[in-house]
Amino acid sequence: MKDEILFPHDEIRDIQDTLIEDIQHCIENKKSLVAHAPTGLGKTAASLAPALTYALKNKKTIFFLTSRHTQHQIAIDTLKKIKEKHGTDIVISDIIGKKHMCLQSGVETLYSNQFFEYCKSLREDGKCEFYNNTYTNGTKLSVRSKKVLNDLLIRGTCTTKEIIQASEESPEKLCPYEIAQQMAKSANVIIADYYYLFNPSIRNNFLNKIGKDIEDIIIIVDEAHNLPERIRELMTVRITKKGLDAAEKEANKLGYEETSDMIKNIKNAILDLTEQLDQRNPDMLISKQAFMKKIEQYNNYDKMVDDLAFIGKEIREEKQRSYIAALAEALEIWKGEDLGFVRYLRKEEDNILLCYRCLDPSIYTADVVNAAHSVIMMSGTLNPTYMYRDLLGFKNVIEKDYESPFPEENRLCMVVPETSTKFTARSEQQYRRIAEICANIGNNIPGNVAFFFPSYYLLGQVEKFMKTLYEKTLFTEQSRSTNEEKHNMIERFKSYKDKGAGLLAVATGSYGEGIDLPGDLLKAVVIIGLPLQKPDLETQELINYYDKKFQKGWDYGYLFPAFNKTLQNAGRCIRSKNDRGVIVFLDERYAWKNYFRCFPKDMHIKITRDFNIEIVEFFQQ
Repeated sequence: MKDEILFPHDEIRDIQDTLIEDIQHCIENKKSLVAHAPTGLGKTAASLAPALTYALKNKKTIFFLTSRHTQHQIAIDTLKKIKEKHGTDIVISDIIGKKHMCLQSGVETLYSNQFFEYCKSLREDGKCEFYNNTYTNGTKLSVRSKKVLNDLLIRGTCTTKEIIQASEESPEKLCPYEIAQQMAKSANVIIADYYYLFNPSIRNNFLNKIGKDIEDIIIIVDEAHNLPERIRELMTVRITKKGLDAAEKEANKLGYEETSDMIKNIKNAILDLTEQLDQRNPDMLISKQAFMKKIEQYNNYDKMVDDLAFIGKEIREEKQRSYIAALAEALEIWKGEDLGFVRYLRKEEDNILLCYRCLDPSIYTADVVNAAHSVIMMSGTLNPTYMYRDLLGFKNVIEKDYESPFPEENRLCMVVPETSTKFTARSEQQYRRIAEICANIGNNIPGNVAFFFPSYYLLGQVEKFMKTLYEKTLFTEQSRSTNEEKHNMIERFKSYKDKGAGLLAVATGSYGEGIDLPGDLLKAVVIIGLPLQKPDLETQELINYYDKKFQKGWDYGYLFPAFNKTLQNAGRCIRSKNDRGVIVFLDERYAWKNYFRCFPKDMHIKITRDFNIEIVEFFQQ
């Protein structure tokens, strides 16, 4: 098989060969695959090799979709190895968000929707020098653009950074995004974020510009467990009191008195509705019509939206950002569909939130995954596969679980049913007990340990006791750290690999999924409790919706998403076949039948209270 496909390495690993064969079968038969494939299988090479082999022979285009910028580089490196090993001509277009490729100063402070409107306004008004340098008369590539593009196409495998550099260093500075998009017309592989295909307006515009049809595209979705929530969040809009205050301040500052009055009316409408809320009921469902009817007491809804949009466009032409423009967009989106969405009003400590929340990602994914030539969904925590099949709306799909390629004896997985983070069980005594067990585990581990908590609050409560009980250095994740601060802290944590240190982090935070600590950089992971969503109105509506659609509301809307976050945390420990480590799930609920069933079978979980004996024996082997 290795000789038949464009595989980048000399050897194909165990289990990896099965994954390759399954992907090859699906692509050749226009089917899709939902693959739970644990860390260490080499998923990037296993997916790109058969996909590229087929795509080159059959004039198809591969979209490799990932939410992580680091994964862009891994995909490019894999394709470079294929090119070097097989002498194959490959053109890659590596594209990240347009804002992150833009050479305009100050755009990094804009939200994505604000940047989109700002960019559109500059281009339409002929005020973007980079766009104007890229095209002649707004349509044809300039001579300089053709030169830069041709140089990049000759290289074939270029990163986003290289595309930006080439555009910026041109005598006439060019738009890197437009150059990358021009490369995409000739590309065999396009590496991009999820929204390039799963946001309808972006997809239609992008595919039209590069001349590609969805039927001729092979989609590979990396870290696919993130896709449902990413789509739900992408298609959600929120109107907040803080945002309204900022829009009103903007209107007053720039002398738009009528606009300021409109915004006051919107705030008054929301405040009137909020009178029905109290501390016991901080949120409530609200219909599309109820809010619009309240607005109609002050202004005609559609005319108000048009007026706000007009003023917002004027402001963006001068200021880049406009809170008024963002408000107009949110009010327009509020008029959207009812099915698969929930509308609610929530009162928070210092804010009021009006939300139009997407519940059903398949509204945006089903048409894509069923129209594409093939879709390969892969992740180390795509478990259970049938949930992702249902949530994303697949029809012609194969589901497959692959075993871990790592030696079973290199990993000790335990449930310690000694404590609980259930709300009803929380107390100072419980926090102290959690800290005692975590300290006992950490003090017996010959190296670094990561402790993952369901929330910053619980982390803080346990940390108070850990400081005195833990015999080694402790590092604590802060909720508002910059990327540089996070990077520096993880580097310092790594430096303690011989002495041993503890990292206190949040399951859903920066360190729960994105960090990679192979070898002896991390010897154990302890997952305290379950990062379950707050049982608020939104969560209940999600459960109710999935109950009606799949009869699996509790699992799909509450339990499985939380459990997969803990499995992502667990995956930080063993990153290669030579790694050895301990994974502890600390909460009595993990031993309950309804929760225990969620563990992948190949984890071989032990339920024990003799955790220290198990740990000492494991590291003595």
